[in-house]
Amino acid sequence: MFGRKEKERRMSLGSHLKELRIRLSWSAAFLVVGTVIGWFLFEPVFKILQAPLLEVTKARGIEAIVNFGTVVSAFDLRIQVSIFLGVLITSPFWLYNLWAFVSPGLKTRERRFTLGFVFSAVPLFLMGAYIAWSSLPSFVVVLIGFTPEGSSNVINASEYILFAIRIVLVFGLAFVMPVLLVLLNFANLLTGMAILKGWRLAVFIIACVSALATPTADPMSMFLLMGPLSGLYFIAVGVAVLNDKRRARRDAKLLGEELEVD
Repeated sequence: MFGRKEKERRMSLGSHLKELRIRLSWSAAFLVVGTVIGWFLFEPVFKILQAPLLEVTKARGIEAIVNFGTVVSAFDLRIQVSIFLGVLITSPFWLYNLWAFVSPGLKTRERRFTLGFVFSAVPLFLMGAYIAWSSLPSFVVVLIGFTPEGSSNVINASEYILFAIRIVLVFGLAFVMPVLLVLLNFANLLTGMAILKGWRLAVFIIACVSALATPTADPMSMFLLMGPLSGLYFIAVGVAVLNDKRRARRDAKLLGEELEVD
């Protein structure tokens, strides 16, 4: 009996490993295809990212060029951006494969929470990324504005492109954090009042993140990120408090039913 159970356990583990290999293979295939697409999208994406810089320098009479410092730097940058675009373009496919592998081991309640997190986090991430993208010209205006008139500003291409990508990612991830708080509350790991009690610390952290994510001297750029993040935080608090009240009413009802049965 013991040997048969061990055999079944080994077969079950083998099935899981096989499923993992299949999911990883599909994800890798999608990423390769996405990277190839990203390779051909590099030129228009580079022009879009470079446009704010060229507009600002032309308007202010500043000579600034995006420079590739070594023979292989242009190739390296194209590879990096292609991979980034590939991951971004194919994210629905490899996220689905990750979900398909993990979901059979989740309970119905856990699966519902995870789906709710994904469907809420994706539009919020896109919203933050869009705000960052629309704010990128103002960042460039402020930073390039420190260049003395009549002088040249030789900008490393990799540093400039990675700076733009970092701004977009930080804004997007910052907008997802309130959803994580709600997820922790629905998982009964954090109460709404506990989240509310830390509002001073939360606002301070939001201000620090906004300042770091917008490395410019323009305070409006900082408040452009800080305002929506603070609003999302207090919305998360409201949702968590309402969920706590709903859970308390449900527990009280169940307790009343048990007392009636006794």
